[in-house]
Amino acid sequence: MVERRGRFENRGGGRDDRRDEREPVRRLPIPDEVTGQEIDPSVRQELMSLPKTLADDVARNLVMVAQLLDEDPERAYAYSRVALRLAARVAAVREAAGFASYASERYAEALAEFRATRRMTGTVDLWPVMADCERGLGRPERALEMAGAPEVHKLDKAGQVEMRLVAAGARQDMGQAEAAVVTLQSPELASHAIHPWTARLRYAYAEALLAVGRESEAREWFAKAVEADHNGTTDASDRLAQLDGVEFVDAFDDTEDAEDAVDTAERDADDADDDDAEDGFEDDEDADVEDEDEDEEDDADDEENDDTDDGDSVGDRAADRAEAASAPAPADDDLTDEADPSSFLDSPFRAPAPGDRDA
Repeated sequence: MVERRGRFENRGGGRDDRRDEREPVRRLPIPDEVTGQEIDPSVRQELMSLPKTLADDVARNLVMVAQLLDEDPERAYAYSRVALRLAARVAAVREAAGFASYASERYAEALAEFRATRRMTGTVDLWPVMADCERGLGRPERALEMAGAPEVHKLDKAGQVEMRLVAAGARQDMGQAEAAVVTLQSPELASHAIHPWTARLRYAYAEALLAVGRESEAREWFAKAVEADHNGTTDASDRLAQLDGVEFVDAFDDTEDAEDAVDTAERDADDADDDDAEDGFEDDEDADVEDEDEDEEDDADDEENDDTDDGDSVGDRAADRAEAASAPAPADDDLTDEADPSSFLDSPFRAPAPGDRDA
């Protein structure tokens, strides 16, 4: 049997999407590892009234419903419709279809399936969830009437706690917040024993206290809910942290942000170094160009000076020779010409020619 107790949040309007019974059954893909043997033995027993091949097919679809009910209610609903078309006269199938409709907030369909299950089995176990469907359909007054019906006395302890939770929710729907607090006060709430429903009962009471402004008491009961919530059924720990002013930060996001910041800083530094290098290279090029220009200018000036000096030297030497030729030479004087002055000395910024070095 698919057990679905305590899903009393996120109420919404219901709608009936039941297709025409004459439409062909549209099968949905089922993994090969799903054999159908995973379902509860009592459900398997009910399916024995069907031909074996059909029973296996229905069982596999019911397994898919149970696996997807919390994670993907819409897909669970789709598999439940397949099972319902294949074996609508099996109570377990109607119950599974009811819970799939309830989880996907199709409260009218869910209520119809639960009523059919109750007629087929005579059980009252679904009474609390049927009352909660009335809440989902916007009829909290009807849910309160069901909370006072004789069927409630036939419920086990867990069922009675569920009924109390539904009644408190109906009071809140009607704007009776204080009455919701009173509705939840019970021996089960005061008990120190831990049961599967204890965490949810304490959580609902904390929420009711918070709704009437009793924050310090609400904090106390959220803490008690945390103590009893061994399976993470509620988010009591988060609510408790919120009341204490604790903010949760995703460490992975912070790490990624820090890494991005470091990468950005490194890229900026590399870009700055590249810009500096380019600027330095351009400055060096400009300096080299200026030096080359200055060298060219100096070389031109030197060449002009050399030409002038050479011209003067040639003229002076010609005049000297003329005077020497016209003047009477002493008998003992050496008439040999004086050595030419070194061009290296005249132009110290130009390297001497090979002939100059030899002289």
